[in-house]
Amino acid sequence: MTTEAANEQQTGQPTRHTFSKEERLCSKRLITLLFSKGSSFNLYPLRFVYYSEPGTTPATTQVVISVSKRHFKRAVDRNRLKRQIREAYRLNKHILLADPAKAPSLLGILYIGKEKKSFQSIQKKLNSGLERCLNT
Repeated sequence: MTTEAANEQQTGQPTRHTFSKEERLCSKRLITLLFSKGSSFNLYPLRFVYYSEPGTTPATTQVVISVSKRHFKRAVDRNRLKRQIREAYRLNKHILLADPAKAPSLLGILYIGKEKKSFQSIQKKLNSGLERCLNT
Protein backbone atom coordinates (compact mmCIF):
# COMPACT_ATOMS: atom_id res chain seq x y z
CA MET A 1 0.00 0.00 0.00
CA THR A 2 1.39 3.39 -0.91
CA THR A 3 1.86 6.14 1.60
CA GLU A 4 -0.80 8.26 -0.11
CA ALA A 5 -3.31 5.40 -0.01
CA ALA A 6 -2.47 4.74 3.64
CA ASN A 7 -2.78 8.45 4.35
CA GLU A 8 -6.19 8.54 2.66
CA GLN A 9 -7.39 5.58 4.76
CA GLN A 10 -6.22 7.15 8.02
CA THR A 11 -7.54 10.66 7.47
CA GLY A 12 -10.51 9.93 5.24
CA GLN A 13 -9.37 12.80 3.00
CA PRO A 14 -8.61 12.32 -0.70
CA THR A 15 -4.95 12.34 -1.63
CA ARG A 16 -3.40 15.64 -2.61
CA HIS A 17 -1.92 15.85 -6.07
CA THR A 18 1.15 18.00 -5.51
CA PHE A 19 4.43 18.61 -7.32
CA SER A 20 6.82 19.60 -4.55
CA LYS A 21 10.37 20.93 -4.71
CA GLU A 22 11.75 17.50 -3.74
CA GLU A 23 10.18 16.03 -6.88
CA ARG A 24 11.80 18.56 -9.22
CA LEU A 25 15.15 17.66 -10.74
CA CYS A 26 17.38 20.74 -10.51
CA SER A 27 20.90 19.38 -10.02
CA LYS A 28 23.08 19.76 -13.12
CA ARG A 29 25.07 16.70 -12.07
CA LEU A 30 21.95 14.53 -11.88
CA ILE A 31 20.58 15.92 -15.16
CA THR A 32 23.88 15.07 -16.88
CA LEU A 33 23.74 11.58 -15.36
CA LEU A 34 20.16 11.14 -16.57
CA PHE A 35 20.94 12.05 -20.17
CA SER A 36 24.28 10.21 -20.33
CA LYS A 37 23.31 6.89 -18.71
CA GLY A 38 19.53 6.90 -18.92
CA SER A 39 17.30 4.87 -21.23
CA SER A 40 14.68 6.53 -23.39
CA PHE A 41 11.62 5.96 -25.55
CA ASN A 42 9.29 8.18 -27.55
CA LEU A 43 5.53 8.48 -27.35
CA TYR A 44 4.91 11.34 -29.74
CA PRO A 45 4.85 14.24 -28.84
CA LEU A 46 6.77 13.26 -25.68
CA ARG A 47 10.15 11.64 -25.12
CA PHE A 48 10.80 9.93 -21.81
CA VAL A 49 14.35 9.55 -20.45
CA TYR A 50 14.62 7.56 -17.23
CA TYR A 51 17.39 6.29 -15.00
CA SER A 52 17.36 4.14 -11.88
CA GLU A 53 20.35 3.74 -9.62
CA PRO A 54 20.99 -0.03 -9.49
CA GLY A 55 20.33 -1.60 -6.10
CA THR A 56 18.58 1.40 -4.57
CA THR A 57 14.94 2.30 -4.12
CA PRO A 58 14.27 6.01 -4.69
CA ALA A 59 12.39 7.94 -2.03
CA THR A 60 10.69 9.95 -4.77
CA THR A 61 11.10 10.17 -8.51
CA GLN A 62 12.74 13.45 -9.50
CA VAL A 63 11.43 14.94 -12.75
CA VAL A 64 12.76 17.48 -15.25
CA ILE A 65 10.53 18.87 -18.02
CA SER A 66 11.85 20.48 -21.17
CA VAL A 67 10.44 21.99 -24.37
CA SER A 68 12.65 22.69 -27.40
CA LYS A 69 13.52 26.30 -28.11
CA ARG A 70 14.18 25.30 -31.73
CA HIS A 71 10.55 24.37 -32.36
CA PHE A 72 8.90 26.95 -30.10
CA LYS A 73 10.63 30.30 -30.44
CA ARG A 74 8.29 32.18 -28.12
CA ALA A 75 8.76 31.66 -24.39
CA VAL A 76 4.98 31.94 -23.96
CA ASP A 77 4.46 28.77 -26.01
CA ARG A 78 7.26 26.86 -24.25
CA ASN A 79 5.98 27.85 -20.82
CA ARG A 80 2.41 26.84 -21.70
CA LEU A 81 3.52 23.38 -22.85
CA LYS A 82 5.71 22.91 -19.75
CA ARG A 83 2.80 23.95 -17.55
CA GLN A 84 0.51 21.44 -19.28
CA ILE A 85 3.09 18.64 -18.91
CA ARG A 86 3.61 19.50 -15.22
CA GLU A 87 -0.14 19.43 -14.62
CA ALA A 88 -0.53 16.10 -16.43
CA TYR A 89 2.36 14.63 -14.39
CA ARG A 90 0.93 16.00 -11.14
CA LEU A 91 -2.42 14.34 -11.82
CA ASN A 92 -0.94 11.00 -12.95
CA LYS A 93 2.12 10.52 -10.74
CA HIS A 94 0.12 8.06 -8.64
CA ILE A 95 1.12 5.50 -11.30
CA LEU A 96 4.75 5.78 -10.16
CA LEU A 97 3.81 5.96 -6.48
CA ALA A 98 1.86 2.69 -6.72
CA ASP A 99 5.09 0.70 -7.16
CA PRO A 100 8.06 2.69 -5.84
CA ALA A 101 10.44 -0.27 -6.22
CA LYS A 102 10.02 -0.22 -10.02
CA ALA A 103 9.83 3.57 -10.35
CA PRO A 104 12.87 5.32 -11.86
CA SER A 105 14.81 7.63 -9.57
CA LEU A 106 15.32 10.23 -12.34
CA LEU A 107 12.84 11.04 -15.11
CA GLY A 108 13.07 13.50 -17.98
CA ILE A 109 9.98 14.42 -19.99
CA LEU A 110 10.81 16.23 -23.22
CA TYR A 111 8.29 17.69 -25.63
CA ILE A 112 9.58 16.78 -29.11
CA GLY A 113 6.52 17.73 -31.17
CA LYS A 114 6.66 20.60 -33.62
CA GLU A 115 3.12 21.83 -33.00
CA LYS A 116 1.10 22.49 -29.86
CA LYS A 117 -1.16 19.63 -28.75
CA SER A 118 -4.21 19.72 -26.51
CA PHE A 119 -3.94 19.01 -22.80
CA GLN A 120 -5.98 15.81 -23.21
CA SER A 121 -3.58 14.35 -25.77
CA ILE A 122 -0.54 15.29 -23.65
CA GLN A 123 -2.13 13.74 -20.57
CA LYS A 124 -3.01 10.54 -22.45
CA LYS A 125 0.56 10.09 -23.75
CA LEU A 126 2.10 10.96 -20.40
CA ASN A 127 -0.13 8.44 -18.66
CA SER A 128 0.93 5.61 -20.98
CA GLY A 129 4.56 6.76 -20.76
CA LEU A 130 4.58 6.55 -16.96
CA GLU A 131 3.15 3.04 -17.14
CA ARG A 132 5.82 2.07 -19.64
CA CYS A 133 8.55 3.47 -17.34
CA LEU A 134 7.43 1.02 -14.67
CA ASN A 135 7.34 -1.97 -17.02
CA THR A 136 10.82 -1.55 -18.52
